[in-house]
Amino acid sequence: MAKAELKWLNAAPNASGGVTWGVPWEIGALQKDDPISITVPDQPAPFLQSWPLAYWPDGSVKWTGHAAVFKEGSGGRVLLQKRGQETPERILQLSERESSITVNTGAMVCKLEKTGPSLISSISLSGERLLKTGRLIAFKEKKSGTASETIYQIERFESMITSAAIEQSGPVKAVIKAEGVHRGTRSGTAWLPFTVRFSFYAGSASIRIMHTIFIDSEGKNERVKGLGLECSAKLSGAPWNRHIRYAADSGIYGEAAQLLVTRRFNEANGLYEKQIAGELVSENAETSEVVRDATGNAVWNDYKLVQDSPLHYSLKKRTDPDCAWVRAIHGKRAKGLMYAGGENGGIALGLRHFFEKYPSSLEVSGLHTENAKLTVWFWPPEAEGMDLRHYSKTTHVESAYEGFAEMRSTPVGIANTSEVNLACFAKPPSSEELNILADEWQNPPLLVCEPEYYYKTRALGIWSLEDKSHPFKAMLEEQLAQSFSFYKHEVDQRGWYGYWHFGDVMHTYDPVRHVWRYDLGGYAWQNTELVPNLWLWQMFFRSGREDIFRMAEAMTRHTSEVDCYHFGEYKGLGSRHNVIHWGCGCKEVRISMAGLHKAYYYLTADERTGDILSEVKDADQALKTLDPMRAYYPKSKCYTHARVGPDWAALCSNWLTEWERTGNQAYLAKILKGIDQLKALQLRLLSGPTFEYDPEDARLLHMGDGNKGGYHMVIAFGAPQVWMELAGLLEDEEWSDMLAEFGDFYLLSDEEKRSRSGGILHDRLFHWPMFSAAMAAYGARRQDRQLAEKAWRLLLDETLSHTPLPITVKQTDSWKRLAEIPWVTTNTMSQWCLNTIALLEIIGDMPPETGDARKGHTGK
Repeated sequence: MAKAELKWLNAAPNASGGVTWGVPWEIGALQKDDPISITVPDQPAPFLQSWPLAYWPDGSVKWTGHAAVFKEGSGGRVLLQKRGQETPERILQLSERESSITVNTGAMVCKLEKTGPSLISSISLSGERLLKTGRLIAFKEKKSGTASETIYQIERFESMITSAAIEQSGPVKAVIKAEGVHRGTRSGTAWLPFTVRFSFYAGSASIRIMHTIFIDSEGKNERVKGLGLECSAKLSGAPWNRHIRYAADSGIYGEAAQLLVTRRFNEANGLYEKQIAGELVSENAETSEVVRDATGNAVWNDYKLVQDSPLHYSLKKRTDPDCAWVRAIHGKRAKGLMYAGGENGGIALGLRHFFEKYPSSLEVSGLHTENAKLTVWFWPPEAEGMDLRHYSKTTHVESAYEGFAEMRSTPVGIANTSEVNLACFAKPPSSEELNILADEWQNPPLLVCEPEYYYKTRALGIWSLEDKSHPFKAMLEEQLAQSFSFYKHEVDQRGWYGYWHFGDVMHTYDPVRHVWRYDLGGYAWQNTELVPNLWLWQMFFRSGREDIFRMAEAMTRHTSEVDCYHFGEYKGLGSRHNVIHWGCGCKEVRISMAGLHKAYYYLTADERTGDILSEVKDADQALKTLDPMRAYYPKSKCYTHARVGPDWAALCSNWLTEWERTGNQAYLAKILKGIDQLKALQLRLLSGPTFEYDPEDARLLHMGDGNKGGYHMVIAFGAPQVWMELAGLLEDEEWSDMLAEFGDFYLLSDEEKRSRSGGILHDRLFHWPMFSAAMAAYGARRQDRQLAEKAWRLLLDETLSHTPLPITVKQTDSWKRLAEIPWVTTNTMSQWCLNTIALLEIIGDMPPETGDARKGHTGK
């Protein structure tokens, strides 16, 4: 019987309850219509909603998505298995009208609009309206005038919905997707398209809100001066019973609009203490004197907590817009939750990655009015406007490793996604409740499988499980762990945070300045160069560690949104590494390929990531207008160009993902067409590596061998991982032979290369031999001990790997006390780790036999 045992990535939910996750299945184990049941230890089984995420070639289900609402204390193992389960009555209800969609979770009723400025038009608890409207707002700062007399004008923009639809509807979970633009309240112009998803769970009074903003401006004379979600709440009660609560560094900081502490009543018989704890104070014979005295105190209407750096936030308040702000507290890293409430209950709003994606802010205005506003600021007005311009007026191709002399630095088409949570309360929550909620919103509960289960399913290509049973393997495992630990520490040590940066790492270290080369052309932000995403996801699958998952999640979210183009001229492409994420003139499919992001989609069933995977399925159409080899070959009237890797390999990744997600055979046909064309050539996968390419029918047109491209480029961007996964799916022995042949060929001597290729191929075309280790191991799997020995040397000989072992972190006193690896580049680290993971799987039973495993040469 097909079954999967699950565990909590961090901890079982204690507050939000609703969880969505994904599970892989072995080929043939589960069919599309097979029922799935869930079992939770020592508790009645929760209602389960299930749907397919991907399919095996035989049509059986490869990945399933699931949603369930768990009760507090649902710790321990969870079991999924193929068997029937009692179907619940529809406990989450949706009703749709021409202009609106209403969701009744059983705990609240939320009405969403299909048109107009308000995404949410009401939220009610037990028939009482608590939230009146929810809309997006933005501020545009426009510059005009001369250099000596610059004029800045600021205009408010509000959301204008163009469409809203039910994306998922079930007994446990519903998802509503709204799309639109911001429209100027003064000019009426459209600006900054958006997508917002609302996820609801049965029995929950919470909403998960995924906010995606798309940039449609070059930003030369205008900047985003503010970007937020504004909700209007209907609060009731006297000012001393209107409360704000903020999740600070470790606990909750709370105040009331009017304090019950006065000159005469300092302690007020414990009333003041209760008030600050968030409790409601009734006016009666015992409290009336204190309350009457306190009515002389100021009424604080506006509060704002601003995280202005990854190491600082401040809370300030004021009584009226015409009065001064007063500073309340300062701290380091707020946990991104705000609550505002009255006698009728209140609303909590939380912004995930609050300090990591600074600047950010949580604001309450008009606390003691009939129209209190709660605003989550993705970019607060207090911050400088977003500067989306390039860092230089020219390109620096030769000196600073920038891709093309063309200036194609543009943010038009990029995106950024933020996660907001909204919870409604019929009565004031305790500080403990809010603290639990804040922690859970920052680290959402997720069910995952054990590494052994992921490995057994073979649902994500070739990778190895952790294995320290042999001293040689233990040494490599130690180096892999050290590599990740170094980057995890670097994120915080170097402050790799910010709205546009969080999730990325940098490319090359500068041991002279003791900083990364943040300001030197193509040596700055990594984007997806040499696929660190794949390295992190494989590290997670083989270990199951939460810290690795969280770093891979952040990298996936950033690189799939900020480093890629979602509309416009470069749709489907991504930007190569640069000082500015979107700054490089090189826009290519290798940067946006689906294989970098699909692991996150399958593990979480995240709808936004699903959008992105769909976006790139036809990314080859972008090659019609932007030839990746335009600097080397003249433009053809009919065709563009594609290297077998990274271009065609990335397209294979996109097509494979679309095929397995939808079963659409047209995308499989594109893969098979390319493979068949390569099979027919004398050098097979070693042909080219550059071809003419026809996007109309996915044809590779041979234009000679040993041409521009370089064979290290073929395999440095995830091609081995994509092609080996394909080999397992297609069961095509000739294709597998071609992969093995490629790896074998890389390790031949120059004389042997020339001999086997008829004098066409030679050593000068085969740089960075370490990149080929996985391909070489694939060839050595036929128990070719000599080739296995050579493959291991590619990783262990630092003259070939550029990775001195053991990987050692040094302490240095420079501009501050730092931990550093002076030689490190993310290119090298990513590829060394990926290839090591592969070799441990493919030829782990053939460790090097002779001499010191860390020295020597391949024997070329």
